[in-house]
Amino acid sequence: MTMTSRQAPRKRNVSTMKMVGRQLKAARTAAGYTQVQLAELVSVDEETIASVEQGRRSLLPDLADRLDELLDTKGMLTIGVANMPEIDQFPLWAEEYMRQEQEAASISWYDALVVPGILQTEEYARAVLRERVPAYGEDEIEAKTAGRVARQEILHRKVPPTLSFVVWEPVLHSAVGEPRVRREQLRHLRTCAELPAVSLQFLPLDSPSNAGMDGPFTLLETPDHQHLAYTESQRGSQLVATPYDVSILERKYAMLRTQALTTQHSLGLLDRLLGEA
Repeated sequence: MTMTSRQAPRKRNVSTMKMVGRQLKAARTAAGYTQVQLAELVSVDEETIASVEQGRRSLLPDLADRLDELLDTKGMLTIGVANMPEIDQFPLWAEEYMRQEQEAASISWYDALVVPGILQTEEYARAVLRERVPAYGEDEIEAKTAGRVARQEILHRKVPPTLSFVVWEPVLHSAVGEPRVRREQLRHLRTCAELPAVSLQFLPLDSPSNAGMDGPFTLLETPDHQHLAYTESQRGSQLVATPYDVSILERKYAMLRTQALTTQHSLGLLDRLLGEA
């Protein structure tokens, strides 16, 4: 199942998350499991179970399915997750993804429209946000720019995630902001490409094949080895959690990596563009 949220106002009604958390706690207690024991049985960390029970973290559908089966709750948790009202769903998926991003063991990101968010310079991010229709107010642009830049801390974590990026070449030629903004963004990409945990590849404009024609997407592996995917479109955001749907995107990404330039040839493309800029 793919979970979708429309771009609703940014407010959080956590009552449903807390209700599901209370149901999980009651079912776990009735079954005689501690949080540690339950976490081990469903292959997640103890903090995941604790956070869900306290209503601080959303329960994702695939984990809900496993818990329903183990605790014999007759689909109660799965139904609770599926029927979360939309007022919960905007932070549930978009904000849940960003939280997972900060803890990820690995991230694989394909983009065909702009430079991936966690590789954007501050001025490039600001220029991208200024293109939004309807327009953001100046205060909101600054807040969102700061938030996007803050996400880049994962590049410099003591133990950073394994990061792979495939970007369609036209992104590098796009006149986002002033020419100076584009030059600085290209330099920043060159710097990021040298980071030990980063693999940066470009899908060339003249490539006869493109497995990403359906649009950008991100793959993520959590510290407890849960595989997720995330997409954004004109209609909203999607957090994909079921193995079948994630597998489709993983196969697309694997194909994109074979269709893209190697990391060394991608560096050569950046150097060539910087020489022309």
